[in-house]
Amino acid sequence: MTNPLDLVGLVPLMTKTSGRPEIVVGLLDGPVDTTHPDLSAASVRGVPGGCPAACTREDSTACRHGTFVAGLLAGARGGGAPGICPGCTFLVCPIFLEAPGLSESPEVLPSTAPAELAAALIACVNAGACVLNVSAAFAQPAMREERELAAALDYAARRGVLVVVAAGNQGMLGGSALTRHPWVIPVAACDLSGRPLALTNLGHGIGRRGLSAPGVGVTGLGREGGSLRSGGTSVAAPFVTGAVALLWSLFPAAPAAALKLAATHGSGGGHRRGVSPPLLDAWAAYHALARLVTT
Repeated sequence: MTNPLDLVGLVPLMTKTSGRPEIVVGLLDGPVDTTHPDLSAASVRGVPGGCPAACTREDSTACRHGTFVAGLLAGARGGGAPGICPGCTFLVCPIFLEAPGLSESPEVLPSTAPAELAAALIACVNAGACVLNVSAAFAQPAMREERELAAALDYAARRGVLVVVAAGNQGMLGGSALTRHPWVIPVAACDLSGRPLALTNLGHGIGRRGLSAPGVGVTGLGREGGSLRSGGTSVAAPFVTGAVALLWSLFPAAPAAALKLAATHGSGGGHRRGVSPPLLDAWAAYHALARLVTT
């Protein structure tokens, strides 16, 4: 079986660096269990002033999700999760609530409100994040709240903070206020052969500006020191976030726009017209960024 890290060119990049502490990764997700043994060496802190976390049941998707995603990025190398960039600093901003009727399937994105997500985005930017990982679905978005979210994403763009978001697991063709924003890198989920999963959302904006990454059979951190497997676009997004964090660690003076261009077009492809984005190629992005910052 193909290793998810191999599929997206992360293995050679991970041999070069585990990340720099100056690269701050914002996790807009659920709370993170920092007592997990695989996170004991990670630099994980909260946002000053707190975030609008609302999950209440420890065994719910909303409360488990943050620890799973944190393991993909911050977990110890050689542990129970990939541990893509454990040398970076992680800023945790819990945003998930337990929406009525929300399925507890690990492939369903926990939900939040656009206004709360907008506030969390601004709080993470102000707290010093370089790149944000957002794996969230909306609970009944309103037009006014979507405008607030667009304004928060504009703010991230002005501050040079990259934003990686899950494309969504509804199996729909289209986009959201998140995936439509030109500064965002939307991430679709694929299988271990690189084919889009039936559950992943696709669309012209996702195809033009986004990437695909593994969203099936991925191991992350679970409760009580254990691990578990999960899937979906919320699992795929951290592969892109981790690649960005490693690239920025290797090229700390690179402008955000150059890094975004290298990450999304590193393997070439030119102008995109389809609804399905290309597969992340982190190693090709490394070489593309090296060319960009030296020319």
